[in-house]
Amino acid sequence: MEDDKLNKIEKLAKDVLTLSRNTLLVNLRFLDRALSMLIYVPCMEYAMMTDGKHLFYNAKYLLENFKIQREIPVRDYLHIVMHCVYRHMFIGTEIDRQFWDLACDIAIENIINELETKSVEAMRAKKQKAYTEELKQHISILTAEKIYAYFKDTDFDRKKAEYMRKLFKADDHKIWYITDDKKDKRYDNGDDSNNGAENNRDTPTSDTRSQSELSAAWKEISERIQVDIEAFNSQGSLYGSLTQNLKEVNREKYDYTAFLKKFAVMGEVMKINDDEFDYIFYTYGLKLYKKMPLIEPLEYKEVKRIREFVIAIDTSGSVSGDLVQKFIVKTYNIMKSTESFFSKINLHIIQCDAEIQEHVKITSQHEFDEYLKTMQIKGLGGTDFRVVFSFVDRLIREKEFINLKGLIYFTDGFGSFPAKMPDYNTAFIFIEDEFNNPEVPPWAIKLILQKEEI
Repeated sequence: MEDDKLNKIEKLAKDVLTLSRNTLLVNLRFLDRALSMLIYVPCMEYAMMTDGKHLFYNAKYLLENFKIQREIPVRDYLHIVMHCVYRHMFIGTEIDRQFWDLACDIAIENIINELETKSVEAMRAKKQKAYTEELKQHISILTAEKIYAYFKDTDFDRKKAEYMRKLFKADDHKIWYITDDKKDKRYDNGDDSNNGAENNRDTPTSDTRSQSELSAAWKEISERIQVDIEAFNSQGSLYGSLTQNLKEVNREKYDYTAFLKKFAVMGEVMKINDDEFDYIFYTYGLKLYKKMPLIEPLEYKEVKRIREFVIAIDTSGSVSGDLVQKFIVKTYNIMKSTESFFSKINLHIIQCDAEIQEHVKITSQHEFDEYLKTMQIKGLGGTDFRVVFSFVDRLIREKEFINLKGLIYFTDGFGSFPAKMPDYNTAFIFIEDEFNNPEVPPWAIKLILQKEEI
C-alpha cells in the first residue's frame, strides 16, 4: 500500500514537471531545445537542483508547491533551465559561493520578472522587485557576473545576502561545486521514463559528458537562443534583461596579451639557440680534443617580439581617466614579460582628444616606470581620431620608426575616423559596459574588453 502511494506521488510529480515544461514551450518557443535537455531524476535530499545534465526533484516538495500556486513549479523549472543557459554551474570552485549563488538567483529571477509572462508569475516576485530596483541604482545591467562583482567590491552585508538568498532561491546549488570525479554515482541513474526530452531519442539514458563538454553543449544552445531572439525581436523592445545576459555570457573573450603579440616582429635576442645547436659535433670535439668542443652554441636567437608600436589614448570627456590608467598599467605589466618585448623598444604614447595633448617616447622599461609615476590624463575635450593618424604619419616620414607594426587606440568609439587606411595595422580597443557595439572602419581591428579584464 505504501509503495502504491509513493508510486502515485512520483507519477503526479513527473506529470507536474511535464506540464511545466510544456507550458514554457508554448509561451517561450525559443527555449525549446534547452527545456528538453534535462533528465528527470527523483531525489529525496534536495527540493530541486541541476548539474546541467539532470533535473533532480523532490516529488513531495514539487506537489506541495503546485497546491500552493500552480505557477511555482513552472517558474522553478524555468529558473533551473536558465541557470544552464547562462552556464552558472560551470564557474569553478574558486569563488565566494554565498555571493555567487545569490548573484545567479537574482539575475535569473529578474529576467523572469521582466518577461511578464502569466504562466511564471509568483507571489515572491513583488518582494524581489524592491531589491532588484535597489541594485539597478548601482549596476546598469543585472548579470550574475556584475552582481557578484558588486557584492565583492562593496563588501556586501552577508546577513542581508543570506536573507535575500531565501527570497530569490528556487533551487539548490550544492551540486555545482562538486567535481565530476567526486559526484555521487546515484545521481547518474536517469532513464527514458524520467527524461524531460521524451521527443529527443538521441538523449542518452546516462549522460557521461565531462563538465567542459557539457558547458560547450549549453554554450551552443545559448548562442542559438540569442540568434532566435534577435531574429524575432529585431527592434529590441522585448526580452531586455534576457537578451543582455545572453550577450554577456556569449560574447567572445579576448586575451589581451595574445592580442598584443600580433604586433610582433622578428629580431635577435641574446639567448642560446637550442634548435640550431648540434650536440653530436659538440660532444665529439670534447672526446677528441678533451676540453675543446668543435662547435660552440649560438649566443643569439631570432624570435618574434614587440619592438615598435604606438598607444593612442582617447582623453575626451566620455572616457574615464581611471580606466585609461589601468589600461596603461595592464599594457606595462605585459611589457615586463621578456617573452613579449625586446629590452630596447620604440613605444610612443599619445594622448589626444580633438588635438594632440601629449606625446611621450619610451625606449625601456625604466622609462615606462618613470612615465607611470608622473602620468596625468590631459585633454577631456571632443574626439577626432584623424589627428593621431596624421601625427603618426608625420613621425614615420621623420624616420622616427623603422618598422612600425601597429597602432592601438584606446577609446569609447565616438569620434571621426580616417577615410584612408594607414600603412600600419590599427586596432581600436573599447570598454564594453552597456553592451554597445561600436563601428570601426573595415580596415581596423576591433577589440572589446570588459572593465574586469582591465
